[in-house]
Amino acid sequence: MFDASPSPGQTRARPLPAPQPVPERSAGKRDSFFDNAKYLAIVLVAMGHSWEALYSDSRILRALYIFVYTFHMPAFIIISGYFSRSFDMRPDRLKRLITGVAVPYVVFETVYSLFRDHFGEDSETGVTLLDPYFLCWFLAALFVWRLTTPLWKVVRWPLPLALGIAMLATVSPAISNDLDFQRLLQFLPCFVLGLCLKPEHFRRVRTRAMRIASVPVFAGALAFAWLVVPHLNFGWFYRRDAAQEMGAPWWYGPLMALALFACSVVLTACFLAWVPGRRMWFTSLGTGTICGYLLHGFVLKYTRWHGWYDAHWLHSPLGAILVTSFAVAVVTVLCTAPVRRVFRFVMEPKLEWAFKQDPAQQARERQHEEPRRQPVREKASV
Repeated sequence: MFDASPSPGQTRARPLPAPQPVPERSAGKRDSFFDNAKYLAIVLVAMGHSWEALYSDSRILRALYIFVYTFHMPAFIIISGYFSRSFDMRPDRLKRLITGVAVPYVVFETVYSLFRDHFGEDSETGVTLLDPYFLCWFLAALFVWRLTTPLWKVVRWPLPLALGIAMLATVSPAISNDLDFQRLLQFLPCFVLGLCLKPEHFRRVRTRAMRIASVPVFAGALAFAWLVVPHLNFGWFYRRDAAQEMGAPWWYGPLMALALFACSVVLTACFLAWVPGRRMWFTSLGTGTICGYLLHGFVLKYTRWHGWYDAHWLHSPLGAILVTSFAVAVVTVLCTAPVRRVFRFVMEPKLEWAFKQDPAQQARERQHEEPRRQPVREKASV
């Protein structure tokens, strides 16, 4: 043993302060980046839908349409996959899946079908829960994708497997239309990619170098869209049909599946590079994107069915700007807190009466409360 005390004339060296741990983001605090990304993605969805009534008169608008359609839903699905990473078959998570996805699907599929029968001009009539109408396909797909999450966690190469399934779907016209299964399978790689991502992947995208690089990529994609749009079948971007159903040779399907996935990932990364990470005026709206997504369809369909776009002046550049602004304003209002509160009974129903009490969840809650009671008992024992 040696004596560490200072000799006369020496001063005792002060110990360096222990490094403070980096504070972790509390579980209850939301990440502004993802809320911003979800809001901006849902704005792009509404813009794309609003252009469907106008793009036939404008090559530029058609190019913008397929440019946005290349990545707006993939971005939304990738983020959904990223936030599904913790999903397992635990009872409390299954309950949230039922109340947050399955119940809204049943309600909105029913309401949209009745809305179509009453106001629309479509030949289809009646309510069917197996054939999602319009926007409801995403809820049906999300329900199935999330249920398969444990599978993707255990396979060795989840993304190549998902891509292989999507490629096979494009050459399989016999796939059932139930639950829009063709679209569910073709968008599957985007969800699985989200499951495979980690926080550092998003940090790498959100760099100054990536933002600079995204500008020529966006410009090149827009120019390419303008060149090919007269010769392109838009059905490829909807992912609803196999290659044969679109009049293409079967081998087009796998090639287009790979090409569209690659373009979707690149453009999604460029889009995310420009999403602000700090809190913005629209950040809180990102918590209500599913509300805006499901409700804006009623406005969109009603205006189309009742001839709002028949005015000739709307098919001018100024008209396109006004229609786009209207779509953005509508979806923004539908994401606000008052609208979310009104529709919470549908979007986030509790339904405690419908589920058994989970003993494991009760034990976890008791274990969580135990440390709070412990100091009180110790003080009482003294």
